[in-house]
Amino acid sequence: MYEYVHGGDIYSAKEQIGKEEILDFSVNTNPLGLPDEVKQAIEEALADSEKYPDPFCRELTAALANYEKTNQDYILCGNGASDIIFRLALALKPKKALLCAPTFADYEKALKTVGCDIDYYYLSIDEDFLVGIDFIDKINTETDMVYICNPNNPTGQLCSKSFIQNVLDRCRETKTVVLIDECFIDFIDQAEDYSVQPFVEAYSNLVILKAFTKIYAMAGIRLGYTITSNKLLIEKMRTSGQDWGVSSLAQAAGISALKLTDYIKETKRLIPEERIFLIRELTNLGFEIYGSKANYIFFKTNVANNVNVSNLNQRLLSKGILIRACSNYINLDSDFYRVAVKKRRDNMKLIEALKDVIDDENNDDNLRWVSR
Repeated sequence: MYEYVHGGDIYSAKEQIGKEEILDFSVNTNPLGLPDEVKQAIEEALADSEKYPDPFCRELTAALANYEKTNQDYILCGNGASDIIFRLALALKPKKALLCAPTFADYEKALKTVGCDIDYYYLSIDEDFLVGIDFIDKINTETDMVYICNPNNPTGQLCSKSFIQNVLDRCRETKTVVLIDECFIDFIDQAEDYSVQPFVEAYSNLVILKAFTKIYAMAGIRLGYTITSNKLLIEKMRTSGQDWGVSSLAQAAGISALKLTDYIKETKRLIPEERIFLIRELTNLGFEIYGSKANYIFFKTNVANNVNVSNLNQRLLSKGILIRACSNYINLDSDFYRVAVKKRRDNMKLIEALKDVIDDENNDDNLRWVSR
C-alpha cells in the first residue's frame, strides 16, 4: 500500500481523531496565510478558465526574471517544486546521485523512478547535522547528480555560499549536475549571504529550485520554478512533463504574489521573532534543538537526563495538533520531530499542549513507579 511520507495530511488526521479542526504544524508554509491579493487574482483569472493556460508561462517567467534579477530564458515553471524535481530526474536519467541523509524525500523518490543508485552522506548528530567538507570527497566521475537542500529540510541547517561554490567547482570537473534547493531560503536571516543565485551564469551545471508554496502559503495552488543557465537542460525538462503543468490560476497567483513587497517584509519580521520564541520555549521544556535557521524547528525528545516523551506526534494529535514525525527520514529515528513557526497565538497553543503531554507522561511514570 502506498505510504504518504510528507507533512500536511490533515485529511487523514481528521479521519483518525474525528475532529474537523486541526492545528497543522507539520507543514512549513507562511503563517500569514494566502495573501488577499492572490485570492483576488485567482478569482479574476477564473473568467478565462475555458482556455488552455500558456504552456510557456510567458508573463509569469517575465515577472520572475525581474524579481530574481536573472534571464527569463533561465526559468522553467512547474506544478510545485516536486514537479521540477521529477522533471529533472526524467530529463537527465542519472545513474548515480549523492544525497544528504536526512533531507527532503522527493529527491530519492524521483531518482528511484529512473533507476538511479543513491550514495548517502550521513549527517551526524554529533556535528549538529551540518554538512562537512568531506562531502566533496564523495563526488567523483561516476556521480551524475548532487542534491543540496539549503536550508536543509528537516534540520534547518545551512551550507555556506563558499562551500557550495567548492561543490560546484568539483562537480564541474566531474561533469556533475548540482541541484540547490532554496525553497526555504526566503525565511532565513540575510538570505543573500547564502543563496547561490549569483553563480547561475558562471556554472552551467547549477540548477536552483524555488517555489511559491512556502513563502506565499500557496501549497494548494502548486507553483514552483527552477533557475539555470543551462538552456539545453531547460528544454529537456520541458519535454519531460506535460505542456500544461501550470494552470492559468496558478500563473495569475504567482504574478500577483511577486508584487507583494509588504507581505514579504512582514514575513521577515514575524518569522525570526517567533522562531526565537519557539526555540526558547521548546528548550525550556527539555527538548534538544538542532539547526532550525528557517521557518521550522527541528528537535529531539528523549534527551539523556531530560524530558522523555513517547509517541509525541500521536499524543499531540489527540489534542488536535499535527506535527511532523521525522522517523521516516533516512538516518533519523522516532525521537526526532519538526514543527512549523506560526503566529504567537498558535505557537502558544503548541507549547501548552506540549506541557500537558509532558505532565501526562510524568504522571504515568509516577503511577508505574507506585504500581511496583
